[in-house]
Formats: sequence, structure tokens, C-alpha cells
Amino acid sequence: MEYVFPAFLPFFIAALLAAILPHKFRYFLILVPIVNGVLLYLSGENTANISWQLHVYSLQIMDVDKLSLMFAYLFHIACTICLIYAMHLKDKLQLISGLTYAGSAVGAVFAGDFITLFIFWELLAVTSAFLIFARKTQASLHAGIRYLIIQILSGVALLIAAIMHFYDVGSYDIDYVGLGTNASYLFLFAFGIKAAFPFLHTWLSDAYPEATPVGTVFLSAFTTKVAIYMLARTFPGEDLLVYIGAAMTCFPIFYAVIENDLRKVLAYSLINQLGFMVCGIGIGTALALNGAVAHAFNDVIFKGLLFMTMGAVLTRVGHVNGSDLGGLYKTMPKTTLFCVVGAASISAFPLFSGFISKSMVMAAMIEAGHDYLWLMLLFASAGVFHHAGIKIPFFAFFAHDSGMRPKEAPANMLFAMGIASALCIAFGCFPWLVYHLLPWENAYQPYDVTHVLTQLQLLFFSALAFVWLNKQGLYPPELRSVNLDTEWLYRKVLPRLGQALHSATDNILALAKQTLVSVKSLVPKMHVNEGANAATLTYRMVIGFVLLAVIAFVTEMM
Repeated sequence: MEYVFPAFLPFFIAALLAAILPHKFRYFLILVPIVNGVLLYLSGENTANISWQLHVYSLQIMDVDKLSLMFAYLFHIACTICLIYAMHLKDKLQLISGLTYAGSAVGAVFAGDFITLFIFWELLAVTSAFLIFARKTQASLHAGIRYLIIQILSGVALLIAAIMHFYDVGSYDIDYVGLGTNASYLFLFAFGIKAAFPFLHTWLSDAYPEATPVGTVFLSAFTTKVAIYMLARTFPGEDLLVYIGAAMTCFPIFYAVIENDLRKVLAYSLINQLGFMVCGIGIGTALALNGAVAHAFNDVIFKGLLFMTMGAVLTRVGHVNGSDLGGLYKTMPKTTLFCVVGAASISAFPLFSGFISKSMVMAAMIEAGHDYLWLMLLFASAGVFHHAGIKIPFFAFFAHDSGMRPKEAPANMLFAMGIASALCIAFGCFPWLVYHLLPWENAYQPYDVTHVLTQLQLLFFSALAFVWLNKQGLYPPELRSVNLDTEWLYRKVLPRLGQALHSATDNILALAKQTLVSVKSLVPKMHVNEGANAATLTYRMVIGFVLLAVIAFVTEMM
């Protein structure tokens, strides 16, 4: 069979139906990603390429290959799980936003030109922002505005880069770009924002923890993975990405260890996992690229699972502060079990999904001769086991008994978490389920003695270190605190700088006004009449123009 219509269209139609139909019909929305995904899978590479003529320009709406198909399958699975997780909601805004957001992600990975990509790139930004605003708190409002500004900046950079690229090569088609031109560096900046590169990452750790429980699960699945897809499409083999990715794997660990908000811990953990993907893309070999996209595939499932468990805690308790949780396993045993599965998966424990993809990137790093960077990834693997594999389930469900006895998560949430857990185990036990979708030729075998023993030793000694540090009182405690990242620059420094500039402008204008009054008092008074002295008139006009020029210059400089 052949798939012959734009893959994003069913999501947008479903969003329209969610807006106009009664709430009881929300269950039928789940069929949209399921049916559409099955049809797309059955069609495979026979899926039709589609172009839309827009005046003199042809928009490549569907440009299909194995890479775009793999991410499209992933987004359909993620949307299905997210919709099941959201079925208890009566808030139509979140359903509409989630469906259009997922549809925009599907549209972005099938875009064949940068103009079409730009359209979906901006739709990703706008639709996802409402998942943050939907929480309806002051903090979520401010975080959502900051998020939207940064995401729009990424879109503007993408559009400018696309235009510059057109003047360089004469085409808007999405293909390998590589570094070397001004347009290429601007593309990297645009993609780097959404991929949460160092110093461009703060929107993620700022906004994701402020979204609704459902919203954060949606957010974790799409935006960053579209960026990873675009990097794999346009910058494979760029050595700079190896170093950027290595930095991304390491620096979030230090923030995650001291963070009290467990959803923010997971946000930093997401950046850490993105770093492994960026490293794989930078190495650029078939093994590394397969590892990068396979890890993106697995990360959406296991990171979504962890966000779902914390969303369940937030729904029942009202917060996810590690300092005030603990003992929840007594009344939320199923959520606890699902969290442990997610923790084992992100820690790359053998027989869980993270192991079959992260080990590919690690092996590719060694093969490429980056020994020191491999040690950084090894450190990052131990670190993620500490902050996501142990800290999340330990402080949320075990640790000290907080005395809280909340109900178990709603049935639909448990069902969604159960699906994600089953996929994490299935992908780990049967790697071919993911490997057969990979775009490049793959002969990698994850379950050999070297890989398994290396990972088990790493996990064992990391766990031992956590226990020893915790018993000695050396592990950073969960404190009721707010930890600012480099966002401090625009949340604290820039507002104060703006206030200082505003005050300086007012002072200069006041001084200019006072000077104008003083000069006016020095100029001889005279009435303009037919016998007025021409020299005196010229004198006044010159002084007036000079003062106006000075004021205009000062104002422009400010």
C-alpha cells in the first residue's frame, strides 16, 4: 500500500475535533496516532513524496527516507502514550496543544526544504508553549513567555540561515550542510537552541518543570528530538559536535545532583542524554549515527516514562520536591515499579532499552580514537545513574517516610506508564525491534561479554559510591532551594541592566531639557517681525538644531 497524504494532517484534524466535540469523545482521539502510524509503517519507504505549489515556490511537504520514517514512527508512539496519559483531563487546551504539537513534529521531520521546516519549527514553538501556560500559575506564565521568546529566536535564526543558504547554493532543499559558511553556523545556532547546547539550554530546565503533568510528557518527546533529527540530517560527522556533546553529557550532572525539584532533575537528565546523541552525530560513522538515532528513539520512551511517574506524584501530592517526599511506595506501588523500570532504562542496565543504544555511541567513540572524550562519557554514564537512576526513585518513593499516603495514580496514567515500561523492556531484550528501523547498515551486537561486564561494573561501583556517600552524609542533601543556571544572565542581570539604562536615559533627557531651558534664557528675547534681524534668527536656529541633534544622538545611543 502507499501512504498518499501529509502525515501531519490527521493530527491537526484531531485537534480541531477536540476543540468542537464534547469531552466524552476524547477517547477516540487515541485512534489518530495509532491508525496513522500503522498506515505509515505498512507503507514504509513507499510513502509518497508530496509537494505543494505556493505561487512560484514548491513546498516539499513529504520527503520520505528511512531517517525521517524512524522519527515519524517514534512520534506516533509517543503521541499515543501521551494521549492515554492525558485521558483523565477535562482541559481541552492541553489536548489541542498536544495534538498540534505532535503533528508539527511529524511535519518537521518530513519537511524536504527549509521553508517548510521553518513553518513547522515555529508551530512547534507556539503549540508547545500552551502546555506550559496551561498550568495557570505565575511561575508557569513567566517560564512560558521566556520559553516562547527563545524558541521564536531559534525560528528567526533558521529563516535567516535558510535565506543565506539559498544565496550560497541556490536551493532551499534540506541536505548535508556542514560547517564553513555563515549560513551553516547560523543553522547550527538555530538547531543548537532546540537541542539544548551548553549556554543555550536554560529554556529546557526553566520551562519543563513548570508545565502541567501531561504537558511535560509531551514536551520531553518532540522539540529536542526534532533538533537531533535535523543535526543528523545536516551536520553528520562534524567534529565540533563531538566536543559539544561531551560537554552536554557532563555539566548537567552537577546541577541535577543538587536540584530539589525532581522534574527539574529529569530536565537536566534530558540534556545529559541529548549529549550522547550529539556525540554520535559528530562522530559521523554508521555505528555512531545509528547509536544517536536509536538512543533518541529509546530516550523518548524511558524519559517520558520517568516524567509520567513524576507527573503522577505531582497529580496526587501537589509537588515533586525531593526534600518533602519519601515513603510513597506504600500507597503508590505501581507508579514506584514503573519509575524503577524507567530508572533502569536510562541507566543503561542490561535488558533495558538504554543499554542497546548508549553502548553504540560509547563503542563508536572508542573506534574514532577519542579516548579522553570516551572517559567523559563514562563519567556521564555513572552520573546519570546517580541522579536519574537512583536519586529519582529513592527520594520520591523511598528515603525517609514523609508520612504522606496519596492514592495510586489514575488508571489511564498507570496504563500509559505500563505501555512505556513494556516497551523499555521489550527493546532491551529484543534489540532488533529498534535496530531494524535504523537508517544505516548495522551489524552491532550489544550483548557481548565486554559490553555487559563493563556496564555492570560501572553501575555496581556507582551504586556503591551513592550508598557510601549517603551513609557518610557527604551526598548533597535535598534542600528547599532555587538553583539558578546561566539563565541568571537574563533573569537577573539583564533586567537590572535594563533598569539602569532606563534610569540613565531619563537622567540624560532631564539634563538635556534643563540645558535647553538654560540656553533659551541666555538667548536675547526678540519678536519676529518684518524688521527682525536675520543674523539673530540664524543664531537661534543654529542653537536649536544643535540641541535637537545632541538629544537625538543620545536617545539613539540609549
